[in-house]
Amino acid sequence: MEWLDRLAHAFELDAPTNEEIAAVLDAARDVAHGVERRITPVSTFLLGMHVERLVAAGASREEALASSITTLRSTLPARPTEEGSGHAG
Repeated sequence: MEWLDRLAHAFELDAPTNEEIAAVLDAARDVAHGVERRITPVSTFLLGMHVERLVAAGASREEALASSITTLRSTLPARPTEEGSGHAG
C-alpha cells in the first residue's frame, strides 16, 4: 500500500507488513461491527499505543500486535448466537 508506506516514512516508522495491515483491519472491523463504527479510529489509535508500549518493553512488533489484538478482542461484547434467531431448519 503505497500511501501507507509514505505515511510510515513521514512518521519515521517501518512500514506495516501485509499481515499487520490485515490484522489491524480485522480488529477495526470487529470494533465497528461489535461496538460502534464511529469509535473504530480511536480504538486503532489505542491499539497502536499499546503495541508501542509492548515493543518498548522488549516484545517484537509481531508479538506486540498479536497480544494487543487479543486484548482488544477480549473487551468486545459477546456476539449473539444464531440459535435464538428464529430460523426454522
